[in-house]
Amino acid sequence: MRFETRRLSVETPEGIGVVNITPQIRDMLAEAGLRQGFVVVSSNHTTTALAINENEERLLDDFRTFFSTLVPANLRYKHNDIHLRDCPEDEPENAHSHIMAVLLGSSESIPVDQGALQLGEWQSVLLFELDGPRSREVKVQLVGE
Repeated sequence: MRFETRRLSVETPEGIGVVNITPQIRDMLAEAGLRQGFVVVSSNHTTTALAINENEERLLDDFRTFFSTLVPANLRYKHNDIHLRDCPEDEPENAHSHIMAVLLGSSESIPVDQGALQLGEWQSVLLFELDGPRSREVKVQLVGE
């Protein structure tokens, strides 16, 4: 059994943005020649998240609206008391972004069969940027043979 870890760099949009990273993961899978096994995709950031869902623009807008309503940026959060924390003065007030990330999660596992990601017809691997714009890194671990 092989284990191979790769890194995917992603430039993300402002605010709550959603980036479809499925094509890059498929390219990595093809380059690795993995036929059977699984792929683990993991975010290295506390204000990003990963999810498998439909990459349809109106649905992505619905996600943005839902998360902004559920966890509004303008609420009083203790994490945003920058003057009380040991952090740089230019640290963003982004508690809401951390909370959204916890709700979504930071990794996904996808089976691989006959060299193909086993995703449903309408499923894509989506990186949720919750505090952008930023340069982000996603780890992709390929496991199998």
